[in-house]
Amino acid sequence: MNLVMIFDALLIFSMLTLGWMSIFSVSLFRCIVFFVCLGLLAAIAWGQLGAFDVAIAEAAIGAGITGALLLAAWNQIRSHRTKAIEPNVTNAKTSQKDTREHV
Repeated sequence: MNLVMIFDALLIFSMLTLGWMSIFSVSLFRCIVFFVCLGLLAAIAWGQLGAFDVAIAEAAIGAGITGALLLAAWNQIRSHRTKAIEPNVTNAKTSQKDTREHV
């Protein structure tokens, strides 16, 4: 086995591992990070195959733009979750204060 075959085997194993981790990870942020890393490894794989134009497109679109859009969507989801949770917490605290004051 030469060095190129070892690199290709490591690349395939890494891509399969990152694909599995991006699907089955519990944290949504980790899923996004694993997906972006998978896109970068796919770009390297396309470069290994000699399709450099596809590799550049994969790196730009697959990892760059898609990763940025997924992170923006994650940020929106996170901000909406905190806004939905905060009023319930403040209402519970104020209702406890009101009952203590009346007693």
